[in-house]
Amino acid sequence: MRLSYNGINYCGWQIQPHDPSVQETLESALATLLRAATPITGAGRTDTGVNAKMMVAHFDVQAPIADIPLFVRSLNGILPRDIAVHDIVKVHDDAHARFDANSRTYKYFTHCYKSPFLYPLSWQCRPGLDYDLMNEAAERLLDYTDFTSFSKLHTDVKTNNCCVTHARWEKEGEQWVFTITADRFLRNMVRAVVGTLIDVGTHKISIDRFCEIIEEKDRCLAGTSMPGHALFLWNITYPYPPFNT
Repeated sequence: MRLSYNGINYCGWQIQPHDPSVQETLESALATLLRAATPITGAGRTDTGVNAKMMVAHFDVQAPIADIPLFVRSLNGILPRDIAVHDIVKVHDDAHARFDANSRTYKYFTHCYKSPFLYPLSWQCRPGLDYDLMNEAAERLLDYTDFTSFSKLHTDVKTNNCCVTHARWEKEGEQWVFTITADRFLRNMVRAVVGTLIDVGTHKISIDRFCEIIEEKDRCLAGTSMPGHALFLWNITYPYPPFNT
């Protein structure tokens, strides 16, 4: 399944005991159509309020879906307006949306003046940020693998190592957009990276200090965690076509 969603009304992708999640909403809609409980597994676990231009998820069915285009239309008819399913295709039995992915790309959108049209999918930053300096700092991310300083505390992951292959700020129309690609991301990592780069851009910290923060592996030293409403899971790649039959 390939889908997208606006995350403002959800506690994130993953099912939570008392709060609405994207995963739970999708599973409920699938159960209605398939008349059976249908667990789904996503390619990632976006945090509260975070959006996805592209999310991939897999699920199992007991019998083939006879008319997939009709099924997709019916599913979208049940789902709320802030979740859209774009494709559902048959894949091999061992395909795994999360573990088979070899890269993920996130984008963080910012603008420097009050706009009722860009908010809430973009964050209003102060004007005059030093984006050249921020890009110098962002490039240093490619020199490191341990990103403990940008990870949410007390997570249950086995390693805080990630391979970042791209990190850059670029002007896109009225906005400055930060794009970062890696094989995996830690919880809260992109929002913490952006917050620390903002500190570089305001000359609060130097590039050398930015690198020291990474090396010291202490989340308390990094910048603030940026609001989730301006963050998008933008793309996911696989070593094979993810929707092949």
